[in-house]
Amino acid sequence: MGLIDQLAGQLLGGKELPEGFAQSLSGLLEQQGGVSGLLEKFQSGGLSELVQSWVGTGDNLQVSSEQIQSVLGNEMVASVAEKLGIDPTDAAGKISEYLPQLVDKLTPNGEMPEGNNVLAAGLDMLKGKLFG
Repeated sequence: MGLIDQLAGQLLGGKELPEGFAQSLSGLLEQQGGVSGLLEKFQSGGLSELVQSWVGTGDNLQVSSEQIQSVLGNEMVASVAEKLGIDPTDAAGKISEYLPQLVDKLTPNGEMPEGNNVLAAGLDMLKGKLFG
């Protein structure tokens, strides 16, 4: 398991992520313009309520694989699937499972990471868990 995958696993409560998945999610976030760009895309896709729950401090509403495909597009999901060596349907399922949790962890107290820097925000949170 790569370092980024290990870090993401720590952020997501020690969950075992598929090899390379965290890196794929990080790349996906970058391609969308960071957390704020990704959230705007979901809001434009009519899923404002979902993303507000991810950023907010309450429970995260679930997103379906179909909604992931619709908002991100088949090409983006296929790209993640290719990197992971899995079927695009499975990739959409994995994204729908972990993306709400990742956005939730990267937006503590309902605030966006400073400068939209996902990796730095994740490392800061991990430091707090390990050394806080």
